[in-house]
Amino acid sequence: MAEIALSNALRTNLNSLQSTASLLSKTQERLSTGLKVNGAIDNPTSFFTAQGLNNRASDLATLGDDIGIAIDTLQAADEGIKAITTLVENLKSTANQALTTKIKGANVSSSTLNAFAGTAHASQVTGIDAGDSFTIQVGTATAVTINIATSTQDLSVIVASIAGVTNVTASITSEGKIKIETTNGEDLKITDASGSTANDLGVSGTKTNGVNRNSFVTDFNELRTQIDQLAGDASFKGVNLLQANNNLTVNFNEDQTSSLTIKSKLLDTSSSGLNISQQTKSNFASDSSIEAAVAELDAAIGTLRSQSSSFGNSLSIVENRQTFTNSLINTLETGAGKLTLADTNVEGANLLALQTRQSLATTTLSLASQADQNVLRLF
Repeated sequence: MAEIALSNALRTNLNSLQSTASLLSKTQERLSTGLKVNGAIDNPTSFFTAQGLNNRASDLATLGDDIGIAIDTLQAADEGIKAITTLVENLKSTANQALTTKIKGANVSSSTLNAFAGTAHASQVTGIDAGDSFTIQVGTATAVTINIATSTQDLSVIVASIAGVTNVTASITSEGKIKIETTNGEDLKITDASGSTANDLGVSGTKTNGVNRNSFVTDFNELRTQIDQLAGDASFKGVNLLQANNNLTVNFNEDQTSSLTIKSKLLDTSSSGLNISQQTKSNFASDSSIEAAVAELDAAIGTLRSQSSSFGNSLSIVENRQTFTNSLINTLETGAGKLTLADTNVEGANLLALQTRQSLATTTLSLASQADQNVLRLF
């Protein structure tokens, strides 16, 4: 206060004490916050430079989360490819088992005792009349009707009529009996439609004495369905790299000038994907058709391996960028810290020194005050 006059000694010691108190306050703030630059007023250059470094580190940290998601997406796709590869190998094993299973036709030979011995004419069998008919059914296929034209029709004509039935052969044995057989190993069912020709020939009824590959067809198609379902489930956060038009773009810097686009690949069983055809009983009744299916499976395995390698390369790139980004974030934060972080050892020493200075200043101020009080003793 201007109206109060202080001696030179008092004013000097008071100024020193105030300066020490200000330094103490600043030192205590640095120790409590851990920063030597707490705001632009402390050091504008250091403060704004550090803020820029920290801002970029924060932006990169956000990108780091996206990079991590991309890694997880690629890993999900890779696990999907591994599982699909296993299923394709199971398909190949099923097809090969079918290929090594030899088809044995379900068959029936005339059981009539006279066996039409020495003749090929049905007239030797009582009961075959013109207008009679019987049906032949192979497995679940539609039954085919065989019509008897005349009562004197010989067996060779009946055999010729039966030969027109799909997956069925007919012949006359050396004993003069008629033999009917399926070529695909499925059950054979012969039933009289009118008259009793089939019964009189001794071939009526259902024969299950064949060997077929139908169970392998069922297993094959079930595995094929599982491939489609698995390819549709290999997603992470809504992105499935095993489906068409699901490309994933990963940005590596804050202004999006550095990035990687990971192209998806359809890996279901469709012709646009792995091209694994659905099989039918008739397909597996033919060795050549099974061999063609195995060739498709070999090509599918090649496609899976190639795509796995492609995803592996992308994963390596993304993981490398993740490591680089983490290192860069650490470098930026370290640089910002060098500009703004306080050295607690130094600040601790400063605090002790300032406390000592404050104590000495207080004592000196007291002595200066006593010197001024000596004037009062003159009165």
